[in-house]
Amino acid sequence: MAKQKLIDAYRGKRTDTPPWVPYAGVHCAFLINEPADKMLKDPELLAKGVVNAAKRYKADGIPLVFDLSVEANSVGCDLKWWPDNVPSVTTHPCSDKTPADAGLKLPTKESGRWPVLYEAARIARPQLDELDCCLMGLFCGPLTLGAHLAGVRIFTDVYKHKEFAAEVCKFAGEIGARAAEFYVEMGCDIIANVDPVASQIRPETFREYVTPNCQASTKIINDSGTTSSFFICGDATKVMVEVCKVGTHGFAIDEQMNMNFIRDLARKYKVGFGGNLKLTLALSLGLLSPREDAIVSIAAGGHEGYTFAPG
Repeated sequence: MAKQKLIDAYRGKRTDTPPWVPYAGVHCAFLINEPADKMLKDPELLAKGVVNAAKRYKADGIPLVFDLSVEANSVGCDLKWWPDNVPSVTTHPCSDKTPADAGLKLPTKESGRWPVLYEAARIARPQLDELDCCLMGLFCGPLTLGAHLAGVRIFTDVYKHKEFAAEVCKFAGEIGARAAEFYVEMGCDIIANVDPVASQIRPETFREYVTPNCQASTKIINDSGTTSSFFICGDATKVMVEVCKVGTHGFAIDEQMNMNFIRDLARKYKVGFGGNLKLTLALSLGLLSPREDAIVSIAAGGHEGYTFAPG
């Protein structure tokens, strides 16, 4: 376990060996024999699950939660809870009106589940420090949060109703900036803007709706001296140049991306990069050997700015 090594890799620096981050998420609950919904509502259980996973997997860093419903819930979206998964967003207050017309307000530290996360971080942070393991804060990016707020219409609105989409994504970016502030206060070492659906749009659409609405949160993270990252999912090949230019210290991708392409792009833009252990084919379905898949990923990633992690 090596906190500084992970921070260096996220910032694009060379490391003697690649650091390792398991995005354990609700798997933390499984490891301590608790339902996911119970763990996510209980700060002591959440801290216990995160620290246990960090110890078990000898992690160099681990997220406090990997749950992209937190921000939406904190501004009024309802959730459906599950014992074996993260909660689902079930209501979309901007499905037929702008955030202002819907009366939405930016979250405070008392909104939604933020008090649970603050308390869990307080408990987990000193234990992770003893393990030399980074505490990571992950918050929902502007397009994904925009989809929580407005529903699936956001994916056509970015082309057909640009003014409406711009208002929703702008508000989502403001929520993200508030979330970044919270994670800085919690003492997270690395804070990531997680926008999985941003891979589904064109580069020019990314520049219009995602890039500008990441700037406030990124500035908050970077100005605090904390390390920033941008996580994206799916085949994001067409927008990866935009991801490299968004302003974070690095980024992370999933199993659908070619690691050689990603490595070369990250080095060109002098940012860190993470992945690409195949979460589905290797870890979940076992169609590939996880060991061999890990060897291939580490060999491709190399020692310059690379973090080994699930894709």
